[in-house]
Parts: sequence; C-alpha cells; structure tokens
Amino acid sequence: MPREGSNRSATASGRIGHSAATRAHTDESVNEGSPQWPVMSHQLPDVQATRPDVQIGLSRVGVTGVEKLVKLDRDGRRPLILLPVFEVFVDLPQGRKGIDMSRNMQVIDETLEAATAEPAYRLEDICHDAAERLLQKHEYTSTATVEMTAELIIREETPASGLATQQSIDVIAAATATDEGTAAKIGAEVTGMTVCPCSQGMSESRAREVLAGLDVDRATVDAFLEEVPQPGHSQRGHAQLSVETEGVPPVDLIELVDIARDAMSARIYNLAKRPDEDHMTYAAHQNARFVEDCVRAMADGVVTRLPELPDQAVIHMQQSNDESIHQHNAHAEREVSMAVLRTEVAEG
Repeated sequence: MPREGSNRSATASGRIGHSAATRAHTDESVNEGSPQWPVMSHQLPDVQATRPDVQIGLSRVGVTGVEKLVKLDRDGRRPLILLPVFEVFVDLPQGRKGIDMSRNMQVIDETLEAATAEPAYRLEDICHDAAERLLQKHEYTSTATVEMTAELIIREETPASGLATQQSIDVIAAATATDEGTAAKIGAEVTGMTVCPCSQGMSESRAREVLAGLDVDRATVDAFLEEVPQPGHSQRGHAQLSVETEGVPPVDLIELVDIARDAMSARIYNLAKRPDEDHMTYAAHQNARFVEDCVRAMADGVVTRLPELPDQAVIHMQQSNDESIHQHNAHAEREVSMAVLRTEVAEG
C-alpha cells in the first residue's frame, strides 16, 4: 500500500498561516489596546527532519499514556466498555533528528480514533489495525508498534457459597507492523494463591513425628495426612500469559485467563464468605506449587487447551509470587515457540 508523502501539509500550512495573519489584522481594529502576538509569516523549519549530531538510529520513539475509550461488540450481548492505555512507537533512521512529536501525536490520535471508532470484537484487532495505519503514515519508518493495557471485569460465582462476584483482569494487547507483515499479541495478568511445597513438607514431617509419638499407626497417619494437608506459607501469585502470532492470534482471551488462574495452587475471589475461605485454603494446600511449577502448569495448559495454535506462535509465561515470610519475591518465566513447547510437554 503506498505511503503518504512528507510534503502533504506544506500548502495547507501556508494557507493556515495566511488566514491567521488576516484574522489578527482584523481583530486589531476591534480589540484596540489588547496585546497582539506576532504572527509567523513563513513556514517554520522542519527541525525534526534534519540530521542529528550523533547519527544513530533509534528502535522506539513515540508516546505513552494515551487513553482511549473502546467498545467491544459481543454478538447480541451487552458490549464491553474499556478505557485502555496505549503506547505507540515507530523506529527512527539514523539520518533523521526526530519524529515530529507534536504533529506525530495528531497522527497517532487520528489513527487510534479511527481504529477504535469501528466495530471491534477483540482488543488485538484494534492494535493490529492501528499499527498498520501508523506504518502507512510514516514514510521514514520501517516498524510501527502499538501496545495496550486495560482492566477487564468478569462476572463469576464464589466457589462454595455460589454468590455473584466480579474479578479484575489486566489485559495486554500489542501489534508490530513492518513491510513484511504484522504480528499481534494478546494476553492477561491474573492473581491467585500459591502454597510453598517445601514449607508444607516440613510441617508434614513434624506432624508425622507427633502422631508417631501418640502411637498412631503408620497407615492411619498416611490416611490422615492425605485428607488433611499440612500448613505451608502462602503467597499471592501474579500469573501472566500471552500468545503472539503473525496476524491476529486464534485464541480466546478468557481461555488464557482460565489457564493462568488454574496454573496456581488455587483461584482467589473478590468476595469470600467463610465456606469460600475454607474452600480456597484447602484447595491451595492440596495443590502446593513452587513459582516454577506454576509456569510449567501454564505450559501444560496451553498445549492441552489450545491445540489450534500454530507451531510458529510465541508463548510467554510468567509467574511472580509475593512472599509472605521472606523480604524478597519469587519469579519464573519462559518464552518459547508453540512447536518447541509441544515437544517438551510431550517428552515430559
């Protein structure tokens, strides 16, 4: 698709300058005594197009913190209204000083307005469209990137009491457009609960010693500990899972959310009555997991539950746990192609 030329605004700028000067002259006779600002009678130099003192290229130049209202249609159901925050970048060649930041913001704003004004069903579609529009509008760039984060509220029920509640999900979407094509990414970050297997193992050893001292036979001890998991220190976990493919990823966002939540020891809920608290605590201690285990559980979930993903898809899995008894936190992650992930999970 042909790019728009860089001199397209020169004539318009001249007309605007002439019109402003005419209005200033007219207003002077009407508002005598009011301060008059000097009017530019010539086109300002395009400093950004000049050569920089140090001629090196830059991989990402743009704007961050751009908020836009987005409506996602849902096939007859009530649409989702979100307020995402966008980050928009282009690359800059070594022979150009800048990207025309003030004028570029107008281009970016118009691009996001156009992308968000049309009916959309997925956030990654919006990023994909916006990145391609930006690439068309910047004749000097070879890469355009649009990144977006938003808070999504989903409705669900508490696990034991069955009460209606809501859960907050951080959604991640992005797209990068080049002359070779456009890759898009969709993902989510969710919170959950994890229990340390090592801490739990020490508690179980103590319980065995105490029960043996009370003359409880080994079979009874084993049966008891199987039904009543011993305490271990817990953490609030933050799981992040995303999928990137050429074009738009063939994956449902809520499926990614479910895989990430189920990879931790237990799900947590915004509302929790006493039966719900008991359910979450018991479930987490029955399923104690290290931070590394959570990433591996995500990997298994992706392979098992997303068989339609192409081998070239890039999967990013990340788990961070807020430690309760340490002053540090725990972290693990993996980025891998779907083909490699399938092989490793099958071999494991």
